[in-house]
Amino acid sequence: MSGPIHPARLRRAGAAACAALLFVALAQGTAAGTDPPAPTTPPSSPTAPSSPSASGDTGLGGLDPRITAIMRKPEYRNAQWGLLQTDPDTGRVVHSLFPEQFFIPGSTAKLLSVSGPWQTLGGGHRFVTPVYAVGERDGATLTGDLDLVAQGDLTMGGRTRPDGTVAYTDLDHTYANDFPGATLTPENPLAGIDRLARQVRDAGITRVDGDVIVDSRLFLPDPELVPTPTPLIINDNLIDLMTTPGDRAGAAAELDWRPKVAPYRVTSAVKTVAAGKPTAVTVTATDGGTRIRLTGTIAADAEPLLRTSPIGDPAAFGRVALIEALERAGVHVTADPSGPNPVARLPRDYDGRPRVAAYTSPPYAQYAKLILKVSHNLGANLGICLLAVTADSNQCPAGFPVLADFLDRAGVDREQAQLMDGRGGNPADRATPQVLVQMLTYWQHGPDARTFREALPVMGVDGLLAENCRSCPARGKVFAKTGAAVGGDALNDRLAVGAITIAGYLDKGGGRFDTFYAGVNGASTPGADPTEVLSIANDLALIAAYLQESSSAP
Repeated sequence: MSGPIHPARLRRAGAAACAALLFVALAQGTAAGTDPPAPTTPPSSPTAPSSPSASGDTGLGGLDPRITAIMRKPEYRNAQWGLLQTDPDTGRVVHSLFPEQFFIPGSTAKLLSVSGPWQTLGGGHRFVTPVYAVGERDGATLTGDLDLVAQGDLTMGGRTRPDGTVAYTDLDHTYANDFPGATLTPENPLAGIDRLARQVRDAGITRVDGDVIVDSRLFLPDPELVPTPTPLIINDNLIDLMTTPGDRAGAAAELDWRPKVAPYRVTSAVKTVAAGKPTAVTVTATDGGTRIRLTGTIAADAEPLLRTSPIGDPAAFGRVALIEALERAGVHVTADPSGPNPVARLPRDYDGRPRVAAYTSPPYAQYAKLILKVSHNLGANLGICLLAVTADSNQCPAGFPVLADFLDRAGVDREQAQLMDGRGGNPADRATPQVLVQMLTYWQHGPDARTFREALPVMGVDGLLAENCRSCPARGKVFAKTGAAVGGDALNDRLAVGAITIAGYLDKGGGRFDTFYAGVNGASTPGADPTEVLSIANDLALIAAYLQESSSAP
């Protein structure tokens, strides 16, 4: 390394690494290869105890030697490993290493935070977002307002396929700014809004002498939850920006963006450079996020590059989107679309007000699958706010006691978890291997065992494990949630890998699915290159594959 790295650069690198490690490709056949050579020097750190401890650790005895070789690598000499594998049918512990010790969970915390809403709301729960006519009808004219009452629908139809399932890509657009390769689903992000507008027209309204208002009183956005959920969410509260290289070096790059809603305006000064040259696109937003500009370069041989920009005021955005959709449907609204969202006009309630439209979402189980497959952070945090609503509160933190009650009923020792959000990204978040395995065991004993298991990324098949182990024996036999916490180490010009974790199910054949957790806390990279994190994530994915492949005596 030529010189010290600026802390800001380390922070940016850490963010990129955090996304990258979630999408790591194992080399074809690595999990089926020969055992790596044993380490030449026995480890002296507590990461490899040789005898059981008071906390129930069985040490590394009996583990596949390929796993112990990974854990004993010199680069983990200051790190702490955790491991737990159980047979949920019998309760037998197959492997155990510090099962009751707190570890940084990363996104494996979503196993807890998604299970709570799934079971509290119900996997079949559907969000019904209504539009009420508040005023007087005279034939086709409404003198008054149309009020859209937001219900916390995660996608508002923007990902719904014709068969009612929710679409996702293996690397979601919510990670586009951190990792190349993120792609869009083909569905129209304004689908739900368009459907509401058509229903208003079908209800016989063609003119609104008044306003359109988004009622977001369901819950108050909590800035402690990052990303911050809002009662109305359209396109994950993001503007998608797709840059495609021009037909030759020096030509302006092509730009497309969605959803196109005023007053958002997007311009681009990105230029095409020669094939093989660097692609670097910067997004700048001003005027509350409504003026977006792209600058930089894209190589002539590059694939289209996706970036995103946040929607600053989701309620105001939704108001304009609905006004524009109404106009497309043949309903004229006299209010200025560019005006504010006039919440002072909202009624106390909607008793006796005619409902003129309603959008019904897919079942919550479909949203849970989206959250788990792509590690959807906004959706995980939204679950906490939705739990608060079930307790008749509009304060998102009120969702945590509801989650606690669910965990108690599920037989999950919640004192072995510490959560300040739903995504597993707060610095205070902690979880033991045992609490996550308890959560997985709970599902395995219920009627939705298969549905929950298949909602997790499947190794070598889909989600954030789609590119892992595509040609090894464990392909299609590991169902697991990954997690990560990565930051900068300015003192040593490297990345501090707080955690790389993975937890889920191992298909052992004959209808047996072992529950497992594997994680390492306190690792670090040799330098500040985010790709160096990949070797650590690769090790965790290999451990999961080796656990699945290894036989274990009953």
